[in-house]
Amino acid sequence: MQQRKTNVMAVTVAIYVATFMSAIEGTIVSTALPTIVGDLHGVALMNWVFSIYLLTNAMMTPIYGKLTDLIGRKPVMQAGLLIFIVGSMMSGLSDSMPTLIFWRAIQGIGAGALMPVSMTIIADIYSFERRAKVLGFNSSAWGIASVLAPLIGGLIVDKLSWHWIFFINVPVGLITLILFQVYLREPKRHNNVKVDYLGSFWLMLFLLGLMLSFQLLGNATINWATVVIAWVVSALSLWLFIRRESHTDEPVISLKLFKNRTFVIQNAVAALISGFLMAVEVYIPTWTQGILGVPASLAGFAVTPSSLMWIIGSFVTGRLLAKWTPRRIIYLSLAFIAVTGICLALIPVTTAFGWFFLITAVGGIGFGIVITATTVTSQHLVSPKTVGVATSFNTLSRTIGQTLMISVFGIALNVGMNHGIARHPGTNMAMMNKLINPQTATELPAKLLPTLRGILYNGLHWVYLIALALLVIAVIVNTLDRGPQLTAAQHAEKLHQRERDEAKD
Repeated sequence: MQQRKTNVMAVTVAIYVATFMSAIEGTIVSTALPTIVGDLHGVALMNWVFSIYLLTNAMMTPIYGKLTDLIGRKPVMQAGLLIFIVGSMMSGLSDSMPTLIFWRAIQGIGAGALMPVSMTIIADIYSFERRAKVLGFNSSAWGIASVLAPLIGGLIVDKLSWHWIFFINVPVGLITLILFQVYLREPKRHNNVKVDYLGSFWLMLFLLGLMLSFQLLGNATINWATVVIAWVVSALSLWLFIRRESHTDEPVISLKLFKNRTFVIQNAVAALISGFLMAVEVYIPTWTQGILGVPASLAGFAVTPSSLMWIIGSFVTGRLLAKWTPRRIIYLSLAFIAVTGICLALIPVTTAFGWFFLITAVGGIGFGIVITATTVTSQHLVSPKTVGVATSFNTLSRTIGQTLMISVFGIALNVGMNHGIARHPGTNMAMMNKLINPQTATELPAKLLPTLRGILYNGLHWVYLIALALLVIAVIVNTLDRGPQLTAAQHAEKLHQRERDEAKD
């Protein structure tokens, strides 16, 4: 009996829905968070609603990547979706902040499968030539989510209740689960599954310490003793993980990957640019609301052109990958992003709202090129047996870059504003908190508004100078790719030829 083939269109729809759920989760919860905190009386714990989700998500990403290569994409995606659905259902049923935080951790464990496994499945069902276009289409889910999430979140909270922020994931998740079950076909894997539990433990402990330290660094008051302990635990766990992986037959992340200079550089650039992306997506809305007084409902649209042009950049990448070397493609993407970075670092405080559409649109092309190129190239630099691991490592690199830079940018903004407040007697941080929200900015004395906006501008200036430094580092890192200059397809063919030669021997 002939096995049915994968229904590519249905699976692509399922992947898109899974991506959209992952993309909308953070923003839609942030929209409802004030209501949740008021209902559950947990303002002191509110940051953990986000933090724990990010922590468990990042910790599980490389584990899922390994499992996709060992037991297959379909069962791992289904397991991740089931865990995500259960976590969502129980989050919606939570009646206290600690309970909500616990189930958000479970939700994050499930969500860790959605992005890396989705991109691995795309690598399986699409040819090299079409893959970049499909990744670009899939990335549009993030742009649509950034626009719809505040609207959907506000509507659900107003018309239903905050519980439905989580309940809505249940039917959508179940439909996605059914689509994968019915339409995704993959060959059965007969290899004996050997999971490196000890290596997985050390890796998760390393990521826990690392990500937790980033979260702590982003707090208004930093407990340095706890941060140092987290760093020590993270460093020790990393050493134990490397030691374990160098001696096990089935490593979670093969150390051989790091012998490929191009692979390391591609993922390092992905991490750096993902960090830069946070300066655009998080702090431009802060600029437009705090300095220009644009309502929150409109401020987010300032970064929408970036998401839309991201798709164009991904489509362009599809053509470039077949003709250009990875190093050359990265240089092109960094040129676009540099225009955005330089503009944000230099534009005056009086810059009109409309200019941000143009600035973010140019950067969006660069983001689309670099993220798509590093993902596809990473997949082509490894053997088919380790595509899942390579894809999840690429996702993890970007997550770490984003988490680290959110903390660094937060510190830079606070330091910059404190310097400004010190130079202007009569101002304080409480005023700055009111300024950032256009609804409360009207409570401030009109004569102080220009001064306060100048202080906020000074803090944001520090953020964008650091973001520019990230671009400089990315350029330097990219220049280190001095090996044979081959396209991604040529790299893959060279790897496959080596594997064929080894099989003959």
